[in-house]
Amino acid sequence: MERRPPRRARGGARPAPGPRPAPRRPAEPPGTQLWLFPSAAGLRRALPPRAEATRQMCCSRGRLVVLERGGAGVEVHQLPAGSDVRKPKCIKLGKKMKIHSVDQGAEHMLILSSDGKPFEYNYSIEHARFQCILQEKSIIQITCGDYHSLALSKGGELFAWGQNLHGQLGVGRLFTSIPTPQLVEHLSGVPLVQISAGKAHSMALSMSGNIYSWGRNDLGQLGLGHTNDFPSLIEALDNQKVEFLACGGSHTALLTKDGLVFTFGAGKYGQLGHNSTQNELRPRLVTELAGNRVTQVACGRWHTLAYVSDLGKVFSFGSGKEGQLGNGGTHNQLIPLPMKLPSNEELKFESRTSEKELIMIAGGNQSILLWMGKKNPYVNLRRRIPTLNEWTIKRWIADVGTKQWQNTKREIREIFSSPACLIGSFLKERIAAETMLIHLDLNKARNDFKELTQKDWIANMVITTSLKDNLLKNLPFHSPHQEALEIFFLLPECPMMHDYNNWESLVVPFAEAICAMSDQSLGVLEEYWASLQEAAFIRLVQMFKRAVTAQLHYWTESSENNYHVKALLEILKKLHRVNQAKCQLPENIFKVNELTHWLDFYGDAYRRSSWKDTSVGTQYPVIFSHFPFIFNILSKIKLLYADSLLKIQEKKFRACMRLAGIMEQGGSQLALLPTFNLTVRRSHLIEDVLNHLNQFENEDLRRELMVSFSGEIGHDSGGVKVEFFHCLFEEMTRPEYGMFTYPEDASYMWFPVTPKFEKKRYFFFGVLCGLSLFNFNVANIPFPLALFKKLLDQTPSLEDLKELSPVLGKSLQTLLDDEGDDFGEVFLIYFNVHWDKNDVDLIPNGSGIIVDQTNKRDYVSKYVNYIFNISVKAVYEEFQRGFYKVCDKDIIEFFHPEELKDVVIGNTDYDWETFEKNAHYEEGYDNSHPTIVMFWKALHKLTLEEKKKFLVFLTGTDRIQVKGLKNMKITFCCPENVNEKDPIRAQTCISVLYLPKYSTMERVEEALQVAINNSRGFG
Repeated sequence: MERRPPRRARGGARPAPGPRPAPRRPAEPPGTQLWLFPSAAGLRRALPPRAEATRQMCCSRGRLVVLERGGAGVEVHQLPAGSDVRKPKCIKLGKKMKIHSVDQGAEHMLILSSDGKPFEYNYSIEHARFQCILQEKSIIQITCGDYHSLALSKGGELFAWGQNLHGQLGVGRLFTSIPTPQLVEHLSGVPLVQISAGKAHSMALSMSGNIYSWGRNDLGQLGLGHTNDFPSLIEALDNQKVEFLACGGSHTALLTKDGLVFTFGAGKYGQLGHNSTQNELRPRLVTELAGNRVTQVACGRWHTLAYVSDLGKVFSFGSGKEGQLGNGGTHNQLIPLPMKLPSNEELKFESRTSEKELIMIAGGNQSILLWMGKKNPYVNLRRRIPTLNEWTIKRWIADVGTKQWQNTKREIREIFSSPACLIGSFLKERIAAETMLIHLDLNKARNDFKELTQKDWIANMVITTSLKDNLLKNLPFHSPHQEALEIFFLLPECPMMHDYNNWESLVVPFAEAICAMSDQSLGVLEEYWASLQEAAFIRLVQMFKRAVTAQLHYWTESSENNYHVKALLEILKKLHRVNQAKCQLPENIFKVNELTHWLDFYGDAYRRSSWKDTSVGTQYPVIFSHFPFIFNILSKIKLLYADSLLKIQEKKFRACMRLAGIMEQGGSQLALLPTFNLTVRRSHLIEDVLNHLNQFENEDLRRELMVSFSGEIGHDSGGVKVEFFHCLFEEMTRPEYGMFTYPEDASYMWFPVTPKFEKKRYFFFGVLCGLSLFNFNVANIPFPLALFKKLLDQTPSLEDLKELSPVLGKSLQTLLDDEGDDFGEVFLIYFNVHWDKNDVDLIPNGSGIIVDQTNKRDYVSKYVNYIFNISVKAVYEEFQRGFYKVCDKDIIEFFHPEELKDVVIGNTDYDWETFEKNAHYEEGYDNSHPTIVMFWKALHKLTLEEKKKFLVFLTGTDRIQVKGLKNMKITFCCPENVNEKDPIRAQTCISVLYLPKYSTMERVEEALQVAINNSRGFG
């Protein structure tokens, strides 16, 4: 079967027609030589007298088409059975139109004009004329099957038309024939470099070396092992990159970058070269050629040609019925053998030093070889889609404002309007034996985009417009192929996507395209997101957050806006899910603080709920700044996830807000609950608390805690309770107490491998943590984030180990980062662990199994799992049981780990300047009073540790609730019955400071030191 224009100058398949060997033509000028197999006189007379005047030939069983050099017209020769030759038909497009290339099927011919317009000619119609098709597209490649055609556009779009009985058009089988070109949507966005068609099957090759096939597969010619009516990806060939493909009638040949040939499909005549007549359902290496570097392949209808340029020989195999194999006879060949001349001399081409190039044409039952100068246009006939390169970018930048600017704008628009062209611009070189999640060089993309966007004319007037008007409207979100989906990886690297002014024109349609993806395609995208470095992931999140914020600023009551916000929030939700499962970056990167000012919950949401307390309505928006994705469920107003959480019971919602530190204690309904009264001795604090808990172990502890210290004031639910938890946790978490272990003297504690105390004590510790949280208290319980992940059924990671034990965590990271061949010798470690004074094998006989490059990730994973899970299983489960005896797990699960950590142990985000600004003054004080001025001056002179002691004196704890120090108000009072000699006193439950009117700075500083160093006890 006549096949395709030739490949690039160095090697590549040339489909070709051809007959029986002919001696070298004496009249042939030294510039070009020609061989015919078989050497039929009629065929020879049909060829031009001077072969160098030929631009292209294509040959089928019945016709030879010759395109003359210059492209003025084509001659169609009927190939006779005998020696008689009919007069050829000469066809021209027009006086001024030149032909670039030509191909033909059984009953039709396609030609491509030099300006990219395809024309079709039907042999079966008398007085037929060329019909122009795809007039609105610029076409760069054409190919014909027997009764169907393919055309590749400059923008990377593939079109197909003609017979479709076997699905050879790649558009499904709804119609058996389609007369007008249809877009092959399954390959949209794939940067194709070559197309080819057989009798009733079709193939396409991408820039990255992937092969797609579709159509008839009765003999395995698709190489898939199965049949599909849409383009399917052929499995990789042992990590070989394919550089060229050729379709025969019902077989296919692939040529790799390393010069290997794979064939599959019909093998009846030996055309696969496997020393067999069997069909092959998948690509199989032609081993007889494996020792040589093949640089071109071509497929006829039932035979195959392969050129080994290093040897200067053409090998043939398959059907030799008409003498097309050049083997001196008409017998078939099951293995590749060198072609010969009639005198049994082997053909020899001196290609290493020659200025000539071999063109192979394998037709129906013919083979034609042309040995011509490399400057002949036949040598470089195949066009490619436009892509970016370093030279192009520099030229574009230099062209701004010049006479060439209009052409340059057109070039920029072509590339930035096409997903295929843009992807093809940044493909990585595929390396053998390397598996890559992504085939794009994103660093190069960032640098190129940055260079281009330094010119406003290029960035705003051309690229942004091209993305908005064309590319984003043609995103291949339905594609099943990762190669096409990589445009979704590439676009966020473009600076215009992050420009605040482009949120509506670029980011919104990008988000909507992602929302339209199939589950399979979305899975590919989410896998890529999970692989991103921290900075890149955060930048991606910020891009969508910025668009949400902008949408809120320009809000109007319309369903279109509703849909926009829905799409943006849906993408943030997907990113959030990926972050939870894989990236595990801080939750605050998802906060959309603007929502707290925009959502009118006091109005709409409050009116639609059953909540009557206005404090709930006014405080309700605050929850959005603490719980990054609850707004997706809660909001009825203008957002998507309206009614679901509004149905949560009032009691649970109030409890949730209390846990977040949002509702003030004054609005607490705990007063309606029974109390849990506790009287303890300071000197025996732990002993007394555990005795009380033993008595109440089987009772409901969800009560308001009332605490008093023996010998001090009575039960109090305010400052005394805060100090109780502060002192209790301070004692129980001291390293000397021995209940927890502190790795490397780090600031965080963890459960011990070999507990000093019985398990029940850890149950009670969990109860106390739950009681502290239930009673609005924050306390310094120095657990790492890993604990709060475990409470929420999330898995701690190596990053959590770095927090708990920085030295160990960094050491394990070093193992993962080291890719050296001498890994085992450098580290010499085994599958065991030394932790908390214990040595344990991580796997059976682990002490004897060395860690190497192949198993180091498994080693690190097992190490982390041992520390956080296996080694502490018993004591942790007791702690968890105690914690959830007090806290409702259904409510706790509203939180993310970082949030839960904040509300349990508070934070140390001290903002002393705001603390001063928020101060309230009563009873003769204002912010300009001399004593007040001296007090603030003295406080700001204290060290951080001394300031924290002052907080303990004022509030009972140095920990800050979620609301933060900036929301804490200190109230100054000066009772009438105090004088200069009296100390400073505090009412901790309401943060009131009783400050005498001291007259000197020395007295203020002295009284402040007494207060912070004697902050325990209540008189």
